[in-house]
Amino acid sequence: MYRIFTSNNKVKKKLSRYIAERKDIPSKLDRLKTNPRNECGAHPLRGKLKGKWACWLSSNIRMIYIIDDKNQIIFTEDVGTHKIYQ
Repeated sequence: MYRIFTSNNKVKKKLSRYIAERKDIPSKLDRLKTNPRNECGAHPLRGKLKGKWACWLSSNIRMIYIIDDKNQIIFTEDVGTHKIYQ
C-alpha cells in the first residue's frame, strides 16, 4: 500500500481543508493508496505537467501527484479546482 505525502505545508493545509469539508475524501484517498493509477479517475498528465498524475477527489476538486513506485509513495503537489493545472 502506498503512503501519501504533501510537497509542502501549503498543500498540506489545502488538503486538510478539503478533507474537513468533504467526508467522502478520506475514503477516496484510501482507495488511491491501493492503486494510484486506476482509482478516482487517475490519469497521467501531458504538456508541462508530463510525468505527473491527477485524480478527482470530488466533482470539482483535483489532486496532482507524483508516484514513487520504489518507495510506494504518492507525493501530492497540489489540490484544488481545475485551475491547479495552469
